[in-house]
Amino acid sequence: MAIKQVIVVRTDLDMGKGKIAAQVGHACVLGAEHVKKSNPEWFSEWWTGQEKVVLKVTNLKELEQVKQVAIELGIPWSEVTDAGHTQIAPGTITCLSIGPAPEENIDKITGDLKLL
Repeated sequence: MAIKQVIVVRTDLDMGKGKIAAQVGHACVLGAEHVKKSNPEWFSEWWTGQEKVVLKVTNLKELEQVKQVAIELGIPWSEVTDAGHTQIAPGTITCLSIGPAPEENIDKITGDLKLL
């Protein structure tokens, strides 16, 4: 069974490349820690290769729709909310981690999204 993690990033926030990289890093760690606790088998399988894919949505509404499908399918997700120290207002939701989880389940959620 292939296990992967997908990070979905909002493109409407005009984040710089470094800011995006930091937010994606936060999402990877939060998602991995969540799955390590909630589904250690998936985490262990994923840990050996740590497959990650970074995709994009155009706004918060689209990000919330992705999260809702993950909730409906019972796939672990983690949301990154910015602290507001640099480019973005405090409390802004910047990205979402889906998984690590079985690839076929994640593809049902994010299969139509484009690479960042």
